[in-house]
Amino acid sequence: MPTEQEILEALRPVVDPEIGMSVVDLGMIREVTVEDDNVEIKMVLTVPFCPLAGLITEQVRQAAAAVEGVKEARVTLLQEPWNPAWMHR
Repeated sequence: MPTEQEILEALRPVVDPEIGMSVVDLGMIREVTVEDDNVEIKMVLTVPFCPLAGLITEQVRQAAAAVEGVKEARVTLLQEPWNPAWMHR
């Protein structure tokens, strides 16, 4: 069974194209839940109504699904605003 940390490491290469930083480092990933071989990721966008929302969420889903032991990965966009204080340095 994959761990939350393994999922986060797999998501690190996914970059917000407008800001040019990892979705993990930006704090866009708000929650990762692993149940057996299923992963649920809850994330926010840096701007509401981002025109690249579909692309970013699909990249996150694909990166999580590629982790060994993951059968299904789902991404849910939360409707809360992103906060720059969530950034990891």
